[in-house]
Amino acid sequence: MPTMTESARPATALAPAQVLIVDDHPILRHGIARLVEREGDFAVCAEAGSIGEALEVLQRHPVDLVVVDLSLEDQSGMDLIRTVRSRHPQARCLVLSMHDERLHAERALRAGARGYVMKQEATRKIVTALRCVRAGHIYLGEAIASDILARLAGVPAASEAGGDAAAMAMLSDRELEVLRLIGRGLKTGEIARNLHRSVHTVEAHRANIKRKLGLKTAGDLARAAFTLEQGR
Repeated sequence: MPTMTESARPATALAPAQVLIVDDHPILRHGIARLVEREGDFAVCAEAGSIGEALEVLQRHPVDLVVVDLSLEDQSGMDLIRTVRSRHPQARCLVLSMHDERLHAERALRAGARGYVMKQEATRKIVTALRCVRAGHIYLGEAIASDILARLAGVPAASEAGGDAAAMAMLSDRELEVLRLIGRGLKTGEIARNLHRSVHTVEAHRANIKRKLGLKTAGDLARAAFTLEQGR
């Protein structure tokens, strides 16, 4: 069950924004909650370790901001972001993830997120990002923001020099989700159940991933998936 917490804050010009922390690692989740709770303009109303728990909170509690990781108990945080956008549009999502923003930030924005922060960043950036998103803006790190602007301007982005990141960028959002779940050790049938797709569809995704990444064997695919999931 999601963990609800009460927080008394001194009066400010705006009522404290109600923040939901969604991460499947309890120690990390609690640490983020403590960081956010130190700020007078935020109150952590709940913590959740899975999409199901997060949706339960959203159904019964007013939430302004959702801090979400992309990997959640064999699920994709992207699915939660899409659901929040469609069912709870008053809540704004900020991704806090270990995974490379060059590969995931634009995908998260397309899904409905309003910002992306890597866990390796300084903790002060999390609070800065939350304030930015609360104000109705988009928050991105300087490097990925520069890349996006470069593409809009029709000039080569710094991260497009080739290599694994460029190859991964060819994958569709669903193919990337399948690859990540492979990296977490799930079998084809488990991935199908997790994504509510048929085994045949997942097998087709696996074949497309291998073709796009130039992989020959199932072992090659597993190694690529593990590397992606480890954030390397």
